[in-house]
Amino acid sequence: MQSKLDMNLLVALDALLEEGSVSGAAARLHLSEPAMSRTLGRIRRALGDPVLVRSGRGMTPTPRAQALRAEVHDLVQRARAVFSPAEDLDPSTLTASFTLQAEEGVTAIVAGPLLERVAREAPGVTLRFLGEGPRDTHSLRRDTVDLEIGVISTPTSETRVEPLLLDDFVTVVRPGHPLISQEMTLDAWISAPHLLSTRRGRLAGPIDQMLAETGRSRQVIGSVPTVTASLLVVRHTDLLGFAARRLHRRLVERLGLVPLPMPLELPPLRLSLGWHARYDADAAHAWLRRRVREVITEVTA
Repeated sequence: MQSKLDMNLLVALDALLEEGSVSGAAARLHLSEPAMSRTLGRIRRALGDPVLVRSGRGMTPTPRAQALRAEVHDLVQRARAVFSPAEDLDPSTLTASFTLQAEEGVTAIVAGPLLERVAREAPGVTLRFLGEGPRDTHSLRRDTVDLEIGVISTPTSETRVEPLLLDDFVTVVRPGHPLISQEMTLDAWISAPHLLSTRRGRLAGPIDQMLAETGRSRQVIGSVPTVTASLLVVRHTDLLGFAARRLHRRLVERLGLVPLPMPLELPPLRLSLGWHARYDADAAHAWLRRRVREVITEVTA
């Protein structure tokens, strides 16, 4: 087995495991496919493992490659951080792919301006947006997600959390809804049919607990997994939906919906940016974090 350290092999291995193909890794590293194939051969000999094997029309990593993936990626990113201090980073020369995880309503508002800004400053960078899962999968720790944008209520010890926005909630209805012409009393509000947006499919939450303390309850008739889905349903029904006043304002406006005040005081929405501590000093990651902060500030102004 080859014992001499070769950072080029680590970089190539990282690209191969990230892209899952020789052609994708070659394009990412600006190499020809034959050159990347030869590099894959060197990696296979060094590891004593096939690394990537044919599976249908694509390629799939071996168990050994899967086990090494996070460690290899971490080594490459730390090496880049050592040799690329933040003040020397030129985004126009950056070649990278970042994965961001956010609720669909956040993605609908943030993705457009962020993608355009990144394309202007760093044409070699691609962004992948993932939706929120049904539970915490420790994606930041496992390095399958670079940045999380959302309500991060129980971070792990190695997760860095930066507050982005403190927001409040509004009721959202279709144009012409009967509640628009009425005084928004608590009795009128709880008597109308409510639609919840929750990735876990819950039919009750903090609002219902608050109402229960006063001996009241509301009429919840169902739930959908995302804010965007709930607003699309609300648009053509008499259901009440809910959104963050500033964060989802543009989405509410695009759909032609009407925001109404909440008849009770709710805890605020605390939107945050989360990342793993391994990227604290990474210049490219810090650059992306700044761009996300700027876009959030702009779209919620």
